[in-house]
Amino acid sequence: MSRIGYRTVVLPTDVEVKQDGNNVTVKGPKGEMTAEFSDMIAMNIEGNEVNFEPTGKYDNKMRSMHGTSRANFNNMVQGVSEGFGKNLKLVGVGYRTQLKGNVLELNVGYSNPVNVNVPEDLKVEVPDTTSIKISGINKQHVGDFAAKIRGIRSPEPYKGKGIRYENEHIVLKEGKTGK
Repeated sequence: MSRIGYRTVVLPTDVEVKQDGNNVTVKGPKGEMTAEFSDMIAMNIEGNEVNFEPTGKYDNKMRSMHGTSRANFNNMVQGVSEGFGKNLKLVGVGYRTQLKGNVLELNVGYSNPVNVNVPEDLKVEVPDTTSIKISGINKQHVGDFAAKIRGIRSPEPYKGKGIRYENEHIVLKEGKTGK
């Protein structure tokens, strides 16, 4: 059984938390995030420490909400103080990318380039033609956008060509054995 819900979240000195019923606003140097939490979990703010307590019978639903609420709040605090990021690499002959304003253009083996609009809350950088850096304060938005880009040309299992995460290891399959 996980005990994540019982861990205390320690707030950095430059992060402010405001609670209005079930709505919680976290403000830090990188930005501001607001989220609505379940009324099944009570959030207690004491100085620079935040604890989460279940309010009713501790059944399976309560247990899952307890850990999830704490983890989501911790991600909000980490996002507004440090931010989140994902790095992608393009592997393949002729695979390249460039950023044109708010549009990411990918040449990944299709007859035409694939254009992807960058969401407003994310920052995308292209340090060189075969790498992409995605950063933002919302962990879910960063991960979803990185997965969307990776899904345009997932790494294939025979040569490993495609778009992959920076530290992703692709297990290559053996080709046909000609008889």
